[in-house]
Amino acid sequence: MRLEFTDHRQDPEGLAKALRISREAVDIYQRSEVIDLHIDSYIWHRIWGYDLRRRHGHGLLGARFYSQVDFPRILEAGVTGATWVITTNPLRGEGDRPGVFERNLAGLKGLFGEVHEQFAVVRNAAEYRAARAAGKHGAFLGVQGGNAFDRDLGAVEAIPEELLRVTLVHLSTSRLGVTSSPLALAGGGGGLSDFGRAVIERLNAKKVFVDLAHISRQGFFDALAVHDRSQPVLVTHTGIAGVHEHWRNLTDEQVKAVAALGGTIGIMYQSSFLGDSPLGGRLASIVDHMAHVIRLVGEDHVSLGSDWDGAIVPPRDLPTCLELPRLVEEMLRRGWGAPRIQKVLGGNALRTIEALRG
Repeated sequence: MRLEFTDHRQDPEGLAKALRISREAVDIYQRSEVIDLHIDSYIWHRIWGYDLRRRHGHGLLGARFYSQVDFPRILEAGVTGATWVITTNPLRGEGDRPGVFERNLAGLKGLFGEVHEQFAVVRNAAEYRAARAAGKHGAFLGVQGGNAFDRDLGAVEAIPEELLRVTLVHLSTSRLGVTSSPLALAGGGGGLSDFGRAVIERLNAKKVFVDLAHISRQGFFDALAVHDRSQPVLVTHTGIAGVHEHWRNLTDEQVKAVAALGGTIGIMYQSSFLGDSPLGGRLASIVDHMAHVIRLVGEDHVSLGSDWDGAIVPPRDLPTCLELPRLVEEMLRRGWGAPRIQKVLGGNALRTIEALRG
């Protein structure tokens, strides 16, 4: 099956006019790797049958919470790669979760298989580059919620090689450790469990990225204490507390710790986490958070981590992936040069992936 979409590379001037941005912004965007570390759209396919192969509009809620991404719009937006995520249901019994993950993984891979002329599931930077050379989107795969594998360490050992990363905890505390969320279903203060430490050791051995989005601050540093110092770590979708203090955001100390391991931090697009009104966010706030990371640790450690379709309310001027070149316009407005912009759009993500997996 081949998807239809508008290829804006054929008319960059038209795209610039449509988005009310400069031709320079479009040109930089179109010659960049554009890699998003966290897209959560598959959850809507699982729950409601949202067809990722079909082009959608803004949905019933005006691109709030869902309908921000689908395969045709990803191609039209020129997003060259992304981590597509399977989110773990914490209410499912631990004995069932590994099998459910396997079925969901097969389902997600099956969707990409149906559009194999334009999408390729990739495991590393080399495979991503091969997909790009063939004119395809490079689809990395990830899991949000390490409790998908908390039955025993055998479930961790069985993690398939297609999996790029595991977000250790999500919005609930699990056998692995404590979430940063006030909506935790169990537990209170605290960090990583002994089982969680063992899971990190297994993930390091398998060269699966440990993603420290969502974990409590104590759990974050507990994880780094056992993490292989020769491997980079990810925080795929977050805000920065130095710009807006929030339970979901990283402190300056955490940012420095990620950079020290050569990792990267994906800035997410949820308006309230960025410090804006939930219904009145602006994409300039995303760049504020990126700019803080750059001031703190340099331009090699910040990336895109949208959390598209993860029940987020994105900025009003960035409702879907189709408006992404507007981020470049804002970066140019702040005096950022093309090399820095290209690192943020995808270069830093690709460098980090290559450092772990080649």
